[in-house]
Amino acid sequence: MSHVEKHTAWIREEAFRLGFSFIGFAKAMHMEDEARRLEMWLQQGMHGQMHYMENHFDKRVDPTRLVPGARSVICLMYNYHTEQVQHDPEAPKIARYAYGEDYHFVIKKKLQALLQFIQERIGEVHGRCFVDSAPILERDWARRAGLGWVGKNTLLIRPGAGSWFFLAELILDVEFVYDHPMRDYCGTCTRCIDACPTEAISPQGYLVDGSKCISYLTIELKDAIPEAFQGKMENWMFGCDICQEVCPWNRFATPHQEPAFEPHPDLLRMSAREWQDISEEVFQQIFKKSAVKRTKYTGLKRNLAFLRKAHRPNES
Repeated sequence: MSHVEKHTAWIREEAFRLGFSFIGFAKAMHMEDEARRLEMWLQQGMHGQMHYMENHFDKRVDPTRLVPGARSVICLMYNYHTEQVQHDPEAPKIARYAYGEDYHFVIKKKLQALLQFIQERIGEVHGRCFVDSAPILERDWARRAGLGWVGKNTLLIRPGAGSWFFLAELILDVEFVYDHPMRDYCGTCTRCIDACPTEAISPQGYLVDGSKCISYLTIELKDAIPEAFQGKMENWMFGCDICQEVCPWNRFATPHQEPAFEPHPDLLRMSAREWQDISEEVFQQIFKKSAVKRTKYTGLKRNLAFLRKAHRPNES
């Protein structure tokens, strides 16, 4: 076994020990096809108010701009699927990824531990860890690393496992044994396209108008939610899981084993009325370490008011 093969095997084994579900290796290079698609998406204004998507274009499509001398992109998947649901079926809904502690911090620690392991085993290795925290096209890299295909809902889908995964990357100046992209298994299925209440997914799939996505409207958008979306939010107050819930591949999903992702007990117990009356104190208590803090108390109250208006259309 060559040094490159040994290093690849060691890292794979350590990643599983740290709790990652899957790992893949891709050669670091400029992404020409992805660059063209990103440019078109931006030109059509599908990023809405996410102006940061326009920044650092070169870095997004070339990992050597993020890590000088980069030779490899290690891509990892971390399961966050849960079968727990909010007890009150009328309660406004939160995307499952935000049930527990903020994934950025939980996974970053594990990535840093993996990087330290690599440096101890291999020697002088230069690189950086990424968890949705820098201009990097993580789904495209995961596809290149053979972890799955990018589905019609534009999420990474892995056969036999589904899409309830966080993605993370290590960009390093070392070579490994590289994996290869797999074929697309969406076939003729259009369930995600048909189920999206705001028609954010294009009729052909593989393209999402971010400015129409419920996740964007409830998290990224800082202005008032446009009236055009009144009655189309399906009671989502933070994020949205619809296109994952209807995806047939997610019948293979298994519950995560990460204690940090367990929800605050009050989060699941709160009734629809309690959510509408939530105080800032309760918000801070329930979402102390959660990604929901990103929208802030005022943002969540805005979303709740918008949902309430759908139930009472004559309310001023």
